[in-house]
Parts: sequence; structure tokens; C-alpha cells
Amino acid sequence: MNNMHKELLEKTVTELADLIKNREVSPVDVTKNILEYIDKINPKTNAYISITADTALERAREAETEITAGNYKGIFHGIPIALKDNIYFGQELTTVGSKIHGSFIPEADATVTAKLRAAGAVFTGKLNMHEYAFGADNNNSHFGAVHNPWNPEKIPGGSSGGSGAAVAAHSTYSSLGTDTAGSIRIPSSACGTVGLKPTHGRVSKYGVYPLAWTLDHVGPIAKSVADAAAMLSVISGFDIKDPTSANVPVNDYLSGLNGNVKGLRIGINEDYFFKNIDARVEKIIRDRIADLEKLGAIVKPVSMPTLRHAEWTELATCFSEASAIHHRNLQKRPNDFGADIRLLFEIGEMFSAVDYLQAQQVRRQIKKEFMQALSEVDVIITPTLPLIPPSIGENTVDINGNESGYIENSIRLTGPSNLTGLPALSVPAGIAEGMPVGLQIIGRAFDEARVLNVGMAIELMKPLGDHRPVLAP
Repeated sequence: MNNMHKELLEKTVTELADLIKNREVSPVDVTKNILEYIDKINPKTNAYISITADTALERAREAETEITAGNYKGIFHGIPIALKDNIYFGQELTTVGSKIHGSFIPEADATVTAKLRAAGAVFTGKLNMHEYAFGADNNNSHFGAVHNPWNPEKIPGGSSGGSGAAVAAHSTYSSLGTDTAGSIRIPSSACGTVGLKPTHGRVSKYGVYPLAWTLDHVGPIAKSVADAAAMLSVISGFDIKDPTSANVPVNDYLSGLNGNVKGLRIGINEDYFFKNIDARVEKIIRDRIADLEKLGAIVKPVSMPTLRHAEWTELATCFSEASAIHHRNLQKRPNDFGADIRLLFEIGEMFSAVDYLQAQQVRRQIKKEFMQALSEVDVIITPTLPLIPPSIGENTVDINGNESGYIENSIRLTGPSNLTGLPALSVPAGIAEGMPVGLQIIGRAFDEARVLNVGMAIELMKPLGDHRPVLAP
């Protein structure tokens, strides 16, 4: 691949948008370039489930005509992007990473798809995911494992592993994932991308296949904080079709990004968020917090004692809701599920109504403690993952010489933000063992602008240095 084509692939959305807007490059050339690259790279990453080259080129030609006529729609106009395959495209295959929905064709677009379409985005296809979004390694029984672009033998995280890998490998300019216990932030941490789980109700879930109704969120996985902010501005807003949607004004999330953290109060919770963390990960996160202090931020300890029950609460809620959604198929077509998630759905059937309702009481208390903590500080900073991603097929991880399960450790630090619905962002913070390490920023409800700005402060430190994924242009 020649340098010009390579440079084009490596651009962020905001960088590419300027070139398209000023007609220095055309959406058709950009789309042809990335489709050619997807053909070469996808056999190595397995990030795409389906590639829609013909419709992408058709849409790129439309975008070019519109822009030439002076009808420029904004940052995503003419930009090729791919979405996770549980987000509906009207009249196009949406597999949800499963055999059961292997030939499912939704009638209409998801609200987020429709918003991106209206913004002029060019869709290049649908991305691989853990089956029904119920897992954190993206080792899909039906469509194969996704390979981490930083080390193809390692998992990309999940369930939005295809989105994380495609953004990291530059086979999409940006993406959307879904997050029920960390499924946007886990692959973002593992793949060195920026991943935002917005406040619950900020982004419509209409037309997105559910995993667990009260925990699900839709949000961006992007190359940069600015790209995540731009995407959030497009997809946010009240939607009457989503009963959990919140009628709260949408900000221009891009305009306030400057990375200024002077006077910012950062909460640190040692008892839960810094307990049992891989020492190499912990050092990187503490170093970035110290760097923020040098920029004028103030660090303050915060106490949230009920967090010790967060893992049980997340599992009781998620498993019960997920099993309710899949109950009929589990009775009628049990063998059509991948073995790993069939087991999870069967476990979910074992929780009682008492378990579920007690979990909601604990959840309320956790929420209360977060609100108290966030009245004393502006954001809470934690590692995103307490571990370095394992190899594909490994179910355990070594944390400081102790072996424990990957799945429960992967959601340990991300799950609380799903229980509370608070916005949480993962940004690259450094490199350990050749793999990116994510730092998580949790903020107040609907305060995504501040969360993104703290992410920008970290990004400006250039924490990945010259390190790059091996599977890239």
C-alpha cells in the first residue's frame, strides 16, 4: 500500500472530515481505499461479519454529489464506518453474532443507524461480536474469534471486539458498540482505542438487540477523544421509541475539548477500583493520575462501601434479564447457541425473583454512594481492566501470580457504571507487555463533556508513544 493511501487510512474522523469538506479528497476515493484495505486485513483480524462494498460505494457517490453541490452535512458526511452487528440496518442482515439470528433482516434502521445515515455516513459493513453480546473475549462460536491488532494471538476484549479491532487496525474510521457490563470499554482498553459508555438514556437503544434491558448502552468506539465526542453529538438525543430515553438537551461535545484540568477534583476509590490489579497496569494508571496532578488536578479519596457487592449485583441483574430475553429459544433451540453462552443463559434461569429484586436494592445503594462521591469530586478515575488481555482460548488470567477467571475480572471495574447508568470513558494510558492499557473516567449523569475533556488531557500526554498495532496499514 503506498504512503498516500496508508496516511488516508490512519486519519481520524475529524482530520478526514476537513479534507472531505475542503474537497481535497473525495468520499468515493476514501471509500474505495478502505474497502481495498478491508479485503487485505480482515482475514487477519476477522473484525467484519459482513462487508457491504456495493452499497458503500453507492452511498459514497451520493455523498460526493451532495458535497459538490454545497450540501455538506457535517463531520460524518462521506466517512466510511462500520457498526456492531446487533445494531439494526433496515433490510440488511443483522446476525447479533448468532446462529439463531443468522438470517435476520430487520425492517427498519436502529435510531443510531438512522442518525448516522442522516449525517451522511457511509456504511462499510457489520462487525463481529460475542454471540448476543454475552461475553468479553469475542471468541465467537459461529463467526470465529476476532484477533487483537496489537497481538493477533490475544483477544480483543468483548463483546464489541470487532468494533475495537476494526478501529485499532484502521479498517473502519469509527464505530458503535454496545455496553452492558463493559462491552465498549473492555475492547477499547484491550485494543488501544477510545470507548465511551454514555449516561443511560443519553443515546437511544431502539433497534439494538438487547442483552439486559436496564444495563444496556450504545456508544462510540473511536480513534481519538475528538472522534468519540463528534460521534456522541450525532447519536445523542431523546427518542420516543425508547422507553428509557432521557429528554435532556444535547451538547456540542467537540467544541469544549481543550484538556484543561486545572482545579479538577479526581476521586480515587482504593478499596474496590485499585484492589487486585495487575501491578504493571496499576503503575500506568497511577502515573497518569500523577500527570493530571501536575496539570493542576486535585486528587481526593472517595468511599463507596457497597461496591463490594457490585459484582454479584451486576451478575444477578444481567443474567436474569438476559435469560428472560432468550428463555423461549433456550427451551426450543438450546443446541443452536454457542456452548459458552448457552451455559450463561442456563445459569441465568437459576436466579430467583428474590435474588433479582434484592440486587435492585443493592444497586440503588451503590447509585446513592456514587452520587455522594460525585458531589465531592468531579470525576472518578480507575483502571478499565485489572489485567493484561489473555491469549485467544484462555479462560483464566494471572494477576500478580494469582490465577483467576478472565470473565469476572474483565467486568469487575466496568460493571458499576452499568448499574448506576453513569457515563464512563476508557482512553489509552500506556503500554504493558506490548499491549495497550486503558484508564477509565467515570462522571456525573449527562456530564459527558467533562469526562471527554479529562480523556483529552490524557490523550495529549501521548501515552502510547511510538507503539502501534502490528495489524495496521
